[in-house]
Amino acid sequence: MNFPLYIVKRYLRSKSSNNAINFITIIAMVGIVLGSASLFIVLSGFAGLREFTLEFTSIIDPDLKAETTIGKSFTLSQQQAEDLKNIEGVTSFSKIIEERVIATFDGNNHPAYIKGVDQNFSEVTKIESVIPIGGWIYPETPQSVVGWTISTHLNVGANDYGKSMTLSVPKPGKGQITSQNQAINQVKVVNVGIYDINEEINNKYIFTSLETAKQLLNYNDNQITSIEFKLNENADEDTVKNKIASVLGPTILVKNKDQLNDAIYKMLNTENLAVYLIFTLVLIIALFNIIGTIIMAILDKKKTLNTLYNLGASVKDIRKIFLYQGILMTLIGGIIGLIIGYTLVQLQLSFKLIMITPVLPYPVALQFKNFVIVMLTLMVLGVIASKIAASRINRNLVKTA
Repeated sequence: MNFPLYIVKRYLRSKSSNNAINFITIIAMVGIVLGSASLFIVLSGFAGLREFTLEFTSIIDPDLKAETTIGKSFTLSQQQAEDLKNIEGVTSFSKIIEERVIATFDGNNHPAYIKGVDQNFSEVTKIESVIPIGGWIYPETPQSVVGWTISTHLNVGANDYGKSMTLSVPKPGKGQITSQNQAINQVKVVNVGIYDINEEINNKYIFTSLETAKQLLNYNDNQITSIEFKLNENADEDTVKNKIASVLGPTILVKNKDQLNDAIYKMLNTENLAVYLIFTLVLIIALFNIIGTIIMAILDKKKTLNTLYNLGASVKDIRKIFLYQGILMTLIGGIIGLIIGYTLVQLQLSFKLIMITPVLPYPVALQFKNFVIVMLTLMVLGVIASKIAASRINRNLVKTA
């Protein structure tokens, strides 16, 4: 057996004759346990918040979305549409028209975005699963589905065929305006459903058929603003992106879900990094106790070290004893902390101990990478702390009994 490791095991199993050192050792271990458990719980909490936030946007977010980099719209030819259908890995795609509009109903006005979609949209997204009132629009009909917030602002319900909602956009062009008809395009639609995703989206989109959006914006038959794609589960995203880009040309940018939610990802990642750094600082402070514990142990076992040196142990071997002692203390404390952290997170998942609202538990998620992050952070800091403490041993120290 490795000589320094054998001695370390004896030191860890035996108590010091000095009660103060035993007390300091316990405090150091408790600090490591609490620090690692806290870091794991916080990382699991942020992982849960991330999943919770993106869960709602993913309902209407496609796997891929193609948008023009020049202007607002582009033309999709019949041949390009056929080529897109033949791309391996594409399950379905939907042609989209988006534009800012003013919605008017029963004397109430509200700014929103019209999103004209074709009949494939419900295959590309899970929009029909979040319509608690009414239903989805029929293709090629003057119908709409609005968000819960828009419905509240306009006081519009579902399937009220006696009243229609007016969607208005400014007409493009130049010259003097002499009447409202010259300045504004309008279409009337009947609202047939109310969707509920989250507050931001509920206040943003009014879904209509593609034909209604074309009529409102005076678009040509093949003119659209974007295309949204649903991919096979086993499809290679990068390969499919490249194939879509080659079909649509260099002026079209293809984005995945991460790029579509770039602002949300940046915000979540920044917050996650900030909290990680704060709790890493807590771990660093806790590991200062390891340095103190090892130095106290060195002084306490000064006579024993002299004996080991006289028996042939080198200064390097004696340093390794205390280096290994610090590493093992960190490892044991980290494992115990992870077990405690895992238990608490699992209890939250199973029994919903902490609630944000009466019906919504605080979201947490168990991810293997968080185990790795905590253990790797702890061991790197533990090795550094142990090395600093062990470096205090020199020839003069072990020679003096």
